[in-house]
Amino acid sequence: MADRRSFLSEGAVTYAYLLLYIALSSGQIFFNKWVLSSKEINFPYPLGLTLLHMVFSSVLCFLLTKVFKIMKVEEGMTLEIYTTSVIPIGAMFAMTLWLGNTAYLYISVAFAQMLKAIMPVAVFILGVAAGLEVMSCRMLLIMSVISFGVLVASYGEINISWIGVVYQMGGVVGEALRLIFMEILVKRKGLKLNPISLMYYVSPCSAICLFIPWIFLEKPKMDARGTWDFHALILTLNSLCTFALNLSVFLVITHTSALTIRVAGVVKDWVVVLLSALLFADTKLTLINLFGYGIEIKIAAIAGVAAYNNHKLKKEASRGSSDDKQRTESMQLTSSSSLASEK
Repeated sequence: MADRRSFLSEGAVTYAYLLLYIALSSGQIFFNKWVLSSKEINFPYPLGLTLLHMVFSSVLCFLLTKVFKIMKVEEGMTLEIYTTSVIPIGAMFAMTLWLGNTAYLYISVAFAQMLKAIMPVAVFILGVAAGLEVMSCRMLLIMSVISFGVLVASYGEINISWIGVVYQMGGVVGEALRLIFMEILVKRKGLKLNPISLMYYVSPCSAICLFIPWIFLEKPKMDARGTWDFHALILTLNSLCTFALNLSVFLVITHTSALTIRVAGVVKDWVVVLLSALLFADTKLTLINLFGYGIEIKIAAIAGVAAYNNHKLKKEASRGSSDDKQRTESMQLTSSSSLASEK
């Protein structure tokens, strides 16, 4: 009975984290699109915006852990783990945000989300290669149908920009690699870090990876304007929202897996697609778009999230009950040995 209550409470917490991630991620997408393309804000610098996010995150983590000491950075980080996991995560994080934000300058929010729906396939393939996921006919079928849905949705796009597609798919690959490296860091290497600790280590690496290309690609454009008169309050709020989103991503991954958060992301992408058609003039949905994306959402989101999460939670519950059984048997054997020796 206690195991059942524990299983249900763990499931409720997991789905609460997933809903938090979906809400924050959807809002941040619209916020970034508005900042990058709005004439009022006038900040068409995706690389600079992403760099600002990582610098803000680095400073905030430092203040929370070292100055105000509200939270502490957990121990266990070694040079080997830092070089083999943290640096790759930081580099892939920088790549994902840079390319993904740049894509919004060329393609609509709706089409970007349709392309992002291929993410579970990329994560699954890389997860199998890394030994984090197991290849099965059921999962292969689900991933195949998702891919077919993406192709159909892309075929229905009216104004397609191949530059934007390349940027977006580059961001997809970077995100898939980042999630795989994160799962390896958290689960395979056994380093249990809270979300603040992960951001504390990852954000500076990402900032450095973004700073170098920013100097050559966007700083000259910003200097050419003659002034850096930007909306400080808007950019600060945008950075704060990004920080909250990144924390939610780490929370979900530590409670489920990299594949789970990407399949759940398809639900978020569907919400974004529909809302973007109402909010942005560059979004025009066709019946083919909706049909293709409908395939993705039905197969990936509903079946994938529910079935995969349920499988993960049951696996953890059975593992816990087996451990309890082994401990009980061990205690009984110890007790029997003690009685025998006394006799």
